[in-house]
Amino acid sequence: MKFTTVFFDLDDTLYPASVGLWHSIKERMNVYMRERMRFDPVEIPRLREKYFLEYGTTLRGLQANHPIDADDFLAFVHDLPLRDYLTPDPTLRSVIASLPTRKLIFTNADASHAQRVLAALDLEGLFESIVDVNRVAPYCKPMPESFAIAMKAAGETDPARCAMIDDLPRTARAASDFGMFGLLYGRAEPHPDADASFADWKQLPALLNGR
Repeated sequence: MKFTTVFFDLDDTLYPASVGLWHSIKERMNVYMRERMRFDPVEIPRLREKYFLEYGTTLRGLQANHPIDADDFLAFVHDLPLRDYLTPDPTLRSVIASLPTRKLIFTNADASHAQRVLAALDLEGLFESIVDVNRVAPYCKPMPESFAIAMKAAGETDPARCAMIDDLPRTARAASDFGMFGLLYGRAEPHPDADASFADWKQLPALLNGR
């Protein structure tokens, strides 16, 4: 295997989007903006989309344009009963454990949420480190600066030896543009923004081996 490090996104990647957790997180973002920041409810969807597209995440957009306590925001939006949504997948654990590479979580969430998700999915102990939104501040995926910070955290100097797995095409494209192998999870068919795509975790070792 030519890769020495594989970065894994967290939400909607290590579990199926169909479980609805990310939808609930977004709903709590709306509640926070409405109740804690006093935004007009009519304006919230437009602002969140604008900030997501311009800044990478709603949080980064809020930080750039409004007074906000980022830690309070992250704690609020992730305050959900994760085990009501998430079920461990033994196949996923087996596949990740089998990879002879460094394995890191690279997420636009915070480390606390990532640790809770990994515990709920029975994936604890498989990842060397968590590169979270605080660790890459003031950047986030898909900004190239965030990939540089993630590589430094992994002790890597050559992006060609790194793979990035994410459910968002724009992140797969950003990883590929940075020189990594950009893998898109959740799509069985090829996608123009990814170097490869897959919907079955059992396919991952072969993809990383160039088959």
